[in-house]
Amino acid sequence: MQFIDLKTQYNLLKDEIDENIRKVLEHGQYIMGPEVDNLEHNLADFVGSSYAVTCSSGTDALLMALMSLDVKRGDYVLTTPFTYIATAEVIGLLGAVPKFIDIDPETFNMDMKKLEDELDKNPNKYKFVMPVNIFGLPADYDSIHALKAKYNFTVIEDAAQSFGASYNEKKSGTLGDIGCTSFYPAKPLGCYGDGGAIFTNDKEVADKLKSIREHGAGEDKYNNVRLGINGRMDTIQAAILLPKLNIFKNELERRNLVADLYIDKISSRINTQVVSKSSISSWAQFSISCDDKDHRDKIINKLKNNNIPTAIYYITPLHLQKMFDGLGYSNGDFQVTEDICSRILSLPMHPYLLEDEINKVCSLILEA
Repeated sequence: MQFIDLKTQYNLLKDEIDENIRKVLEHGQYIMGPEVDNLEHNLADFVGSSYAVTCSSGTDALLMALMSLDVKRGDYVLTTPFTYIATAEVIGLLGAVPKFIDIDPETFNMDMKKLEDELDKNPNKYKFVMPVNIFGLPADYDSIHALKAKYNFTVIEDAAQSFGASYNEKKSGTLGDIGCTSFYPAKPLGCYGDGGAIFTNDKEVADKLKSIREHGAGEDKYNNVRLGINGRMDTIQAAILLPKLNIFKNELERRNLVADLYIDKISSRINTQVVSKSSISSWAQFSISCDDKDHRDKIINKLKNNNIPTAIYYITPLHLQKMFDGLGYSNGDFQVTEDICSRILSLPMHPYLLEDEINKVCSLILEA
C-alpha cells in the first residue's frame, strides 16, 4: 500500500503530461515559459483570486509574501508551533521573530482564544499573523478577521497543505490578505519537483511579487529595484501541473470520500481531526490522535508488520527545534502542541485508496 500514490495518477494522465513535457522541450523556454502564464491564470480562476504568482517552492512562496509585505528585522509574526519548519524559517530569514500560539486539540489549528489573549496583552506589538491550514484544514478565519478588525494586523495564509480546501465557500489561498501554497509532489496538487504560488487581489502586490521572484527586477532583469530571490518556476513543472489541475476537483472529492470512510470506521474508538461544517478540507494528511506515545508505537508496528506505511507530522514542535533555541522556549510552553506531537499519527491518504485498503488499515488500528 502506498502512503501517497503518485504512480496511479501519472498513469491516468501519462499521455497529457508526456505531451506537455515534449512541447516544452521543443520550444526550449525552460524558465517562465508560456505554460507558466497559462498555469497562473488557471490557478487564479480556480481559487477566485485576481492574481496568482507562481514560484519555485512553497517555502519561497511564504518568503516572497513576507518580503512583499515589507516584513523586516525585529517584526513579530504570530504563527503556530505545529507545522513544518518552513513556516517559521522564512520569518527568521528576514530577521523577524516567530511568536508561537498554541493549537486547538481537535482541529490542530491555531487556538483563536490563545491568539486573542496574546493580542490583548500586546495590542500594538503585532502587525502580522500567519495561520497554517494544517493537514489541509483551514483555520478559523471568521475569528481571525474579527481579531484583525480589532487589532489591525495583516493575515498571511499559509495554505501550503490546503490547496483546494474551502472555508465558508471561499477557496483556500483567498482567506487572508495574501495566500501561499506549495506544489511539492506530496501535496494535494503536486508537481514532479518543487513549486509554489502566491495569491492576491492587489495588483501592486502581484507586481512586487513578480519583481521579487526575479532578483528584484524592474523594467527588465538587469534593472534591479529591490532585493529579491531566484524564485521562478520551471516551465516543465507548470506543464505537469496543468493536466493535474484539470482533474483536481474530482481528486478532491475522492480525498473527502476516503476521509469519510476512515472517520466512519474508527472515530468511535480513535480521535480524528475535527472539521467544522464551515470547512472542506483538502486532506493533505489524514491524522489520528492516539492515546499516548506507547499506543502510537503499537499502531505503527501493527501497520508496519502488514506493509502499511505511516508518518508522524510533527514529532518535534517548532518551539523546541534547535534552530529556535535563541527564542527562549522550553518544554511545557505549549502544552497542547507538545501533547499532540507525542501521539499524532498520519495514515495513507490519496484519491486512489480503495475501500478494501481503508478497511484493512482501520481493522488493524482497532486491533492494536
